[in-house]
Amino acid sequence: MKLIKKIIISGEIEAKTGLMIGGSNTAMGIGGPDRTVIRNPVTKQPYIPGSSLKGKMRSLLELSYGNIGSKKMGKVENGPSEDPTHASTNLFGSARTDGFQRPSRIICRDGFLLNPDDLKNTDLPFTEAKTEVVIDRITSAAMPRSFERVPAGAKFGLNIVINIFDEDQFKDQLQTLAFKALQLVQDDYLGGSGSRGSGQVKFTITKVTERPNSFYHGDGGESDLMSSVPEDLK
Repeated sequence: MKLIKKIIISGEIEAKTGLMIGGSNTAMGIGGPDRTVIRNPVTKQPYIPGSSLKGKMRSLLELSYGNIGSKKMGKVENGPSEDPTHASTNLFGSARTDGFQRPSRIICRDGFLLNPDDLKNTDLPFTEAKTEVVIDRITSAAMPRSFERVPAGAKFGLNIVINIFDEDQFKDQLQTLAFKALQLVQDDYLGGSGSRGSGQVKFTITKVTERPNSFYHGDGGESDLMSSVPEDLK
């Protein structure tokens, strides 16, 4: 197996509505939100974990093709596809132990906050507290609950790397599949409570660079692939 090239996708993720990717509640005091967002432990700024973006990209891409796996993972009955003939498995990898194990070809890095100065006047540091109310259908009694969200307008870095090897079955399609997965997330939601208004995001890709194997050996240059980006991701 030999690396052919790396494709590096850069840009930003903008929260169009409040974004709620959960973290630990251990630091919250009495009267704080019932659920909190994940934060950088050093800067205390919220961020988007690469695992959250990658997992959502994979699940939506598999749903779009109808490629749902049957492997049970904890409480999840219908997990990721592990069929080596599926395009999504070739991009995101497989944990099979019967000879078809495949490392992921895509790297989704954590997205850190780009515009912290725009979030200075929020309810909580860089975030907002959103209150929802559960209504008893018979007695009309209300039970309020509070959630922490990153407010609309927050922007995070987007950095994705696709590794393409000579033995890859879908080597000419992996970049297109990654774009398709981002389009699906953009028309769905990221994080929690998406059906209740949270998690709408907009991806803006500003740079796509192809670096062949020779680039890393000092024998070749890199190429600009921005012309391959779909219009709704620009």
